[in-house]
Order: sequence, then structure tokens, then C-alpha cells
Amino acid sequence: MTRESFRGWVSLGAGIAALLVARASLADHYRVPSGSMQPTVHEGDRIIVNKLAYGLRVPLTETYLAELSVLERGDVVVLASPDDGTVLLKRVVALPGDRAAVLDGEVFLNGRLAPHAYAIRREGGGGPDLSPLDVPAGAYLVLGDNRGNSRDGRSFGLVPRSAILGKAVAVYARDGSLVWLPL
Repeated sequence: MTRESFRGWVSLGAGIAALLVARASLADHYRVPSGSMQPTVHEGDRIIVNKLAYGLRVPLTETYLAELSVLERGDVVVLASPDDGTVLLKRVVALPGDRAAVLDGEVFLNGRLAPHAYAIRREGGGGPDLSPLDVPAGAYLVLGDNRGNSRDGRSFGLVPRSAILGKAVAVYARDGSLVWLPL
């Protein structure tokens, strides 16, 4: 192998490594596997995810090097399910310090019906209720917008911050067409 071809292979390897680190730590895209977030996001939609939104992580780990911002109620996030690690798309509905409950698909925070600026669907009813619980530091309650058809925090419990992989920014493709629908 010549010195030039060796340099070429090293450059190619470094480029691939940089792309993998960027995808693992900065931004990514996902195809939505279910209708649990309808009407906001549809099954088969393709979304852009900002993995740097909440902090800089060590690539391929759940360890944050630096936290850059806080999660807010209403954020649509990509997370690893506490059940089995499956990547899910859900909405943050309760933050640390909240007392949260779900009744007929509606969220109650600190004893009051929580207002929201997004549409929810109750396909097949509002889904399972959730008895009041206190959300501890470092944990979040996430739900699907399609409350009657979503495997979410009502079944797998609260989600640790380390399981949240990034913030969904927008739908960029729906039904085979390019679109830009901010989340």
C-alpha cells in the first residue's frame, strides 16, 4: 500500500467516524413506527431530531458531558423505552416536582386540568388512567397524543432524563412528499 492510498483510507475512516459521532450526538432522523402521536405526527412520517437540544452526550452512551437546556412541558421527544430500549416518540407532559395524574386521556397537574396548545386524540377512549404521582428530580412523564392508542408513561412509568435521546424538531416527509411541519 502506498503512502497516498494509506492517507486516503485514513481520511475515509475519519470522515465515516465523524458522521457516526454527529449522528449519535448532534442530529438524526427517524421514521415514526406507529400512530401513537396522531394527530400531531402520523405513522410513517419522517422526523428530524435535535440530539444536542438538551445537552452534549458522549457518543453511543447515555452520559451527558454538558446539559444545554431543560426539557419543557409540551416538548416532543425521542426516547429509549424503559421497558425494552425501543426508540419511541412521545410528548413530555409532566416535569420534576409536578404531581401528575391522567383521567380519560386528560392530564392533571397539581390537581388542575393541564392546558395544552396541541391536539390530542382519544382513539378507542382515553386509554388507561394514571393515579396521582409525584414526579421526582431527573424524571419525566411522557404520553402519546393519541391517548387511547399509545404505549407510554401510563404503562412503563416515568422516564429518566438519560433515556431522552433528543427533541423532535419537525416532520420533513409525509406520505412520500417533502414537507416541513414544526413540532
